[in-house]
Amino acid sequence: MRYLELLSPAKNLECGIAAIDHGADAVYIGAERFGARAAAGNSLEDIARLCDYAHVFGAKVYVTVNTIIYDNEIADTVRLVHGLYEAGADAILVQDMGLLEADLPPIALHASTQTDNRTAEKTEWLAAHGFSRVVLARELSVDEISAIHDAVPGVELETFVHGALCVSYSGLCYASQYCFKRSANRGECAQFCRLKFDLEDADGRVIVKDRHLLSLKDMCRIDNLEEMAHAGVTSFKIEGRLKDINYVKNVTAAYSMKLDEIIRRNPDKYRRASFGKCRYAFTPNLDKTFNRGYTDYFLTSGRSNDITSFDTPKAKGEYVGKVKEIRGAAFTVAGTAAFANGDGLCFINDKRELEGFRVNKAEANKIFPLKIPKALRPGMPLYRNNDQAFEKILARKSAERKIGLTLTLEETEGGFAITATAEDGTRAAVEMTTDKQTAIKPQRDNVIRQLGKLGNTPFECADITLIPENFNYFIPSSMLAEARRKAVDELIGIMKKPRRDSLAEAAHAAADRSGTPDARTWKTKDENLNISNKLARSFYDKEGCGGEPDAPELKMTEKQLLMQCRHCLRYSLGHCTKRGGSKPSWREPLHLRLTDGRRFRLQFDCNECKMNIYAET
Repeated sequence: MRYLELLSPAKNLECGIAAIDHGADAVYIGAERFGARAAAGNSLEDIARLCDYAHVFGAKVYVTVNTIIYDNEIADTVRLVHGLYEAGADAILVQDMGLLEADLPPIALHASTQTDNRTAEKTEWLAAHGFSRVVLARELSVDEISAIHDAVPGVELETFVHGALCVSYSGLCYASQYCFKRSANRGECAQFCRLKFDLEDADGRVIVKDRHLLSLKDMCRIDNLEEMAHAGVTSFKIEGRLKDINYVKNVTAAYSMKLDEIIRRNPDKYRRASFGKCRYAFTPNLDKTFNRGYTDYFLTSGRSNDITSFDTPKAKGEYVGKVKEIRGAAFTVAGTAAFANGDGLCFINDKRELEGFRVNKAEANKIFPLKIPKALRPGMPLYRNNDQAFEKILARKSAERKIGLTLTLEETEGGFAITATAEDGTRAAVEMTTDKQTAIKPQRDNVIRQLGKLGNTPFECADITLIPENFNYFIPSSMLAEARRKAVDELIGIMKKPRRDSLAEAAHAAADRSGTPDARTWKTKDENLNISNKLARSFYDKEGCGGEPDAPELKMTEKQLLMQCRHCLRYSLGHCTKRGGSKPSWREPLHLRLTDGRRFRLQFDCNECKMNIYAET
């Protein structure tokens, strides 16, 4: 029996609570500082409130402390982690290995995807150094994930299943820092990869003009969850700590329902990692949520041409049909979609750019924009990236999550006792000291009715037992209600507490690291260790990696390696001869060129099947 965890993003407390309500088993959220999304920070008070809410459902809260840290920030980082531990956080996500040299509380450590985790050797090394979970690189296939799990079965594996894709292996992208002085490893990525480029050959010939050559579609693996679970994935992670609450609601609900379906078919293999039953006031639809088109990336099909979004880095949304006819101030759509006033529609124009407009009025499939776009033509595919009707449904209360509760009322020597037992076995009991009065009229139905009034609590009544079986005492309804309320409140208080023992033990299982493999077992020759403080320097010196360069955030080298990508332009343009492509006519090296004239050299490492991007000085 393995637990499967759906892990949802939380920009803030409101999003975190919505994620739990819509079926998340865990939430990841940023603190005030040191998270890989600097624009999504939260106070310790809000994180504590989220922990209280999540823990009642057996759900976890993980906090991102996954940036590299400078020397003058170490003390603040350590204080923050202690504060998170006191707030009830269940784990922190870490990038900077200097934290392993710091005085941290016994909190579980998860190795962030920012530590670039794509091999069994790296995963084993992280596990040996106290990490109870490793967040794998997005680029891995099912077979590669399975091989890591088989080699290191004792560590939990977390894998992204939905959301935006970084074109570079995470943690090894320095393009934003190089171009804009905004480091991706410091939570300030300026999305260099979503810009327009020309592709030029060694002779200066333009091969591709004005395209978003590094922009990828969004990930969607909802149809691959079962094979990922079989491969050893424990936690299924949804990207989106900068996304709005409706995204969190819709995507979380869709994946939660899918996991429940898998578990219903495999009751002897899998269980959900939290508890409580969700009921939804809407039907989830991933096409109606922000997306650039979907891909499973490299998960199942190896290399394919479905991963890129060269035309636009913006959301296209769902396909709704083709433009049938344009007449006057309106046009008609050939398709079955229903439209509403205020919908956002878009299309790819003749310049291969995404162009959008609002629906001013909709009459069935007849659309009246405020102004007909000049580039709109009959036959063009049409997409909807804002569905007003769907957004209005999500803006209301769209889900409710309830925990099954068993209540037992039994006679005691001094009166009666109510025991409340949640579906996970947690229980609380309250004594009622009172004289016992045998009822003249049957009281059983009234007692059961009063006990079952759980109202605005996280619980719903699963069963009520009266002991003895022929229970027929008179108890005032007010006394029953007060005792039930006290039992439920006490139960909630118990369930709010972090269930940390096993996590803390896992976090410190490798306190004595003598004899463990050092970093040289996994480090590649072109991999930067992102050393930005003296603790990290000391740590890697002990790991046999003395003399490593500083992080590029501190010092860029000449012709700096800016990105390492599994995405390959040679392949995407049909010229990977290893995989059946035609021999290119261009002369290499190729360069990407921004509109401001800055150029970036491409290197195709065919042995490793990756594309490297270098600064061109």
